Amino acid sequence: MFITDLQTGPIDEDSKVANILRKSKKPIVLVVNKVDNMRELPLEIYDFYALGIGDPVPVSASQGLGTGDLLDEVVKHFGKRGEYEAESDDDTIKVAIIGKPNVGKSSLINRILGEERLIVSNIPGTTRDSVDTEYVREGQKYIFIDTAGMRRKSKVKEDLEKYSLVRTVAAIEKADVCVLLIDATDGVTDQDTKIAGIAHERGKAMIIVTNKWDLIEKDNKTMNKFLKDIENEFAYMAYSEKMFISVLTGQRVSNLFNTIIMVNENRNLRIKTGMLNEVLTEALAMNAPPQDKGRALRIYYATQVSVRPPTFILFVNDTELMHFSYRRYLENQFRLAFGFKGTPIHFIVRNRKD
Repeated sequence: MFITDLQTGPIDEDSKVANILRKSKKPIVLVVNKVDNMRELPLEIYDFYALGIGDPVPVSASQGLGTGDLLDEVVKHFGKRGEYEAESDDDTIKVAIIGKPNVGKSSLINRILGEERLIVSNIPGTTRDSVDTEYVREGQKYIFIDTAGMRRKSKVKEDLEKYSLVRTVAAIEKADVCVLLIDATDGVTDQDTKIAGIAHERGKAMIIVTNKWDLIEKDNKTMNKFLKDIENEFAYMAYSEKMFISVLTGQRVSNLFNTIIMVNENRNLRIKTGMLNEVLTEALAMNAPPQDKGRALRIYYATQVSVRPPTFILFVNDTELMHFSYRRYLENQFRLAFGFKGTPIHFIVRNRKD
């Protein structure tokens, strides 16, 4: 439980302590003391979201206000000690190699390792389970997770195949970065978009890699055509990085590491509240918020509350006035200002009075 003072606000010392607490991987309850009016919280309470350790719980120790809500919040974390201790606090990047069967997932990991550590076969579905492989390159630690390819539902008849599908989803869950491998000779398929959708929904950094690029007859328009097809099929994840490689020849495989590091850093990127609200103010000035039945959306404040992926809270006058298109506009403005290449970013819209 971290207790701070409303009157002084989140000072530099609070930020240092919050950073230490985040690294501890323990459940944290942020308590803001000296809040004497629980019915109408002061705007200063929102500044404490910038610490990035969760929702502030307002209390007044001198008047005994808010202590019941505080106890409820503390009790929520009982029994979670083992869950948090199990998490790793090192800098290892966990990379899931995902895609349909026989696209070259195991071959890619073997190429990276420089040895035939994983079984490779032309028979689709040879990899039945996910396989974790540790690797160190230039001081950076990686865990590559090779996954069983997901087949179409019509072909999932055996319990073993269903189990492989579940394991693919589990591999995506525990990954930091997902590398979706696409077969250049097949182009983008429905299976590719479904697999990518799972990673997108779970907020994973994403790299779309087109394999077997050496087998394609090319001219000066070939790559642009492939990129256009990829952008059309994966319109919901335009943020993803795109690469073209050949696992067989090793073409551009080494470039994958720099991209993995970059998208992982972006997934862990934290923006200062002041900078964030400067961009928000400019975005509001360039394109006014929408109106509905004479009521205009008002966005008072924005703050980042978490990373992996970067997640922001927008405090507004009425959440129902926040249209999807305007949310997308704000996302685009944040990306123009801060990058966030390769990672989704999430918005949480809240009524200020709540």
